[in-house]
Amino acid sequence: MARPIDATQLPGPKALEPQADTRDPLRGFLYIGVATFFWGFSATLGRAAFAGRLLPSLEIRGINPVILSQCRTGFSFLALALWLIAQRGITVLRVPRRDLAKLALLGLAGLAVSNYFYYLAIQRTNVATAIIVQYTAPVWVLLYMVARGAERLTASKVGTVLIAITGIALVIGVFHRGGIQLDVVGVGAALVASFSFAYYNVAGHYLLERYDRWMLILYATLAASLFWMIINPPNKIVAAHYSGGAWLFLAVFSFLSMLLPFTFYFAGLKLLVPTKAIIASCLEPVFAILIAAIALKEAVGLVQAIGIAMVLGAIVLAQKSTSDPRPITGPVD
Repeated sequence: MARPIDATQLPGPKALEPQADTRDPLRGFLYIGVATFFWGFSATLGRAAFAGRLLPSLEIRGINPVILSQCRTGFSFLALALWLIAQRGITVLRVPRRDLAKLALLGLAGLAVSNYFYYLAIQRTNVATAIIVQYTAPVWVLLYMVARGAERLTASKVGTVLIAITGIALVIGVFHRGGIQLDVVGVGAALVASFSFAYYNVAGHYLLERYDRWMLILYATLAASLFWMIINPPNKIVAAHYSGGAWLFLAVFSFLSMLLPFTFYFAGLKLLVPTKAIIASCLEPVFAILIAAIALKEAVGLVQAIGIAMVLGAIVLAQKSTSDPRPITGPVD
């Protein structure tokens, strides 16, 4: 077991994980697969709540995407902070200022911006347009890693990314009539969400070399929570007069959509290069479609089935590809 951490030393506490884990990419894909399952499940849960299909007795009404995003980060931060303070003490949770800025940026430019602009894209276009533009993120991650010299550009990597994106397009019905709705603001917002999604994969991978996943989630959710407090101040939340059942739903939703999946996602990101990790994340819309088909009785057509097979095939190809010899060893530019 690793030696105890001296609270006076510079970096924050590292995860006490066996070194062999860093050479176990299959486990990394499994962790990210579990994370995407919970994201897909929470997407269906949110849709059911918006449509009034979820336990009417809880009086879940007036919950919109903004309050959903705000509470999932706020509740996650509070729960994790209390647990870490009880386990480690508050002194060990302190980080140097130079790293505090990077951790805060991960929460702002990664989590908060991704959520905010994704929902703005849905508002100005539709879900299909927002998803397909956001999931161009594997392209940006691959280009960044190649430009930085951390990965080599190969035909198999380009093909794997294109297969994954095409599969998602088929799953969400982009090629159906009305599948894509072009709006300058909406598409621009989805593109910003895509860059944000790509950023927290690359930045998170680097930061996991210095801090364990709990520290990343703690400070990222803190920064995102402060962001949402500016967008939607507490007095507006109080004025909404949500029921006790609504608060219970928001607490459970925050655990299922933020704290639990990000715990698994960052565990997987530690074991994989960012390109492979973000390709594996393409399972999220697949799980959302499949869970909605089961829970909300929404049909899955042949084209969607082909898209699901393509996404799964891309993940298998990514898992089988050889790792690049030059991992990220410096800060993200």
